[in-house]
This record gives sequence, C-alpha cells and structure tokens, in this order.
Amino acid sequence: MENKNVYKNEYKVRVTRNAKSVKIVNSRITEPMDITTEILTEINEIEATFFPLQPAYFVTKNSSIILAQAGSTARISCVVKNLGEATVSWIRRKDYHLLTVGLTSYTVDERFQSIHYQNSEKEEINDEDLMDWTLQIRYVQKRDAGLYECQISSHPPTSIFINIQVVASMVKKSIKKASWPSLFATLGCRCRVKFEAEAQIIGSKEKYLKYGSPLQLTCTVLRSPEIPVYIFWYHNNQMVNYDSQKGFNVTLDLGNKTTNLYVAKTMNEHNGNYSCVPSNAHPDSNVVHILSGE
Repeated sequence: MENKNVYKNEYKVRVTRNAKSVKIVNSRITEPMDITTEILTEINEIEATFFPLQPAYFVTKNSSIILAQAGSTARISCVVKNLGEATVSWIRRKDYHLLTVGLTSYTVDERFQSIHYQNSEKEEINDEDLMDWTLQIRYVQKRDAGLYECQISSHPPTSIFINIQVVASMVKKSIKKASWPSLFATLGCRCRVKFEAEAQIIGSKEKYLKYGSPLQLTCTVLRSPEIPVYIFWYHNNQMVNYDSQKGFNVTLDLGNKTTNLYVAKTMNEHNGNYSCVPSNAHPDSNVVHILSGE
C-alpha cells in the first residue's frame, strides 16, 4: 500500500464471528493522516483482541432421565455452550420425527414447543456463552415416553439423548374420590403399574393398638415429579384433615410430598380403615384395630 495523505477519521469496525481480521468501513473525514501508519496500526491493535470461538459443546449430561407426570407440562432442558451460528434441534428417536429447529416447530402436534433461554433469563444460566434450548411438552401422555435427541448443527452434528419416563397421575376419573378408601379396602389390591405415582403409608398395612395409646401414620407420595395440590386423610370414607373434634391432628409438608396423621389418645371410634389420598397419585390404605376398649 503506497503512502498518501488521507484524512483522519472516526472508525466504524465490522467484525464477524470467528474473524481473524477486521474491516474498517464508513469512515468520516476529520483531518489529514498517513494511511500506512495510522490505519494499519489501528487494525493490528483490534486484531489482537479477537480469538477464534471454541467449538460448541453440551453442558447437559448425556443419557439423562426425566420423570414427567401424565397430564402435566414437561420441560426438557438442553444447555449448550459456544453455540455460535449453529442451531439446536429436537428429534423424537422412536420414529425419528424432527420436532423443532431453533424456535421453529416441525410437527403438527402443538403440544411440542422449543423455548430459548439465554444469560440471566433463567436463574441457572449465569454465563453469557450458555444457552438453554428447552423442549416443552404440554399435556404429557404415556405415548410421549421414550428417547429424545438434542442435536447441534455442527460439522459433523453432535447430540445428546434424554430419556423421558411418564408416570400416571391418579386412578381413573370414573372412580369418585369418596369411594377410593372403600374400593382399596374391599379389593385389598396393592398392585401398581411400574412408574405410576402412588401414595405409601409407612409401616405395616394392619396396626393393633391398645385403647388410649397414640396413633401416628405417615404417608409419602412416590414417583411424582409434581408437587400435589393436596393430600387428604380418610377414616372410613370420611375426610378427617380438619376434624380435630374427634382427636385427629393432620400436618402437611407438600414440598416434600409428606403428611402425618396423629391421634394422641385412641378410642374405639378410631378403629377402621385409614386412607392417604393425594391429588395426583394413587391412594394407599391400612387398617387400625383398637384393642380392649371400654
């Protein structure tokens, strides 16, 4: 480049990702300068501050297992670092159906949607190079269970696989809530389909207590990814969560999906069937016998 007088300007610098050089465009003339010394020096200084991007990689662990409750909304996170100009796609592996590319859906099933979180938009993401491409499935059904692929459009493409297991929410709607305790007591059925959400009363299914002794029952909701809206205790088909007049004291810890029923001094009227009935899981029951009552 030959030396010649030009005018000193205010630089506008155009930089592309992965650039090893910069281009100066749209200069505005202010005063004479030497293009060889001034512009090239400026370019060298700018070039020294740019480095090639690192390849994209997954932060989310491969072969993760996600529990989703039937009827609820499931969100499957796929966190990527250094995505650059690449895109993220979600593929359902059982039929190799392309669900989403970026934020665009490629399925007629409107329950599937891609949601993009970046930087501070999500509490867990505090790195400017991290991006979360979440696959959202509304109104989860049992047929949604299986393997899902999160894929980066790198060269060659890279992927991780996430397994969704769907747990049932509760017994059939045709069974009324009030009939659950009697139904389980009559059938004596303890059978459950694998992965269904269910309540479990800790301890033996039959308890024998002396008249006047305390009764304590603890119930926990198992295999439910959702926090129950309520957990009710039934005694012989009567809900007793708020029945302190008969000596029942019920405490709830919905966050830990646990509830306790306590009677300080049992009497003959406390004989019978006790059932733990969550809003989103199969109920459980046991029988209490009060001995030698007056």
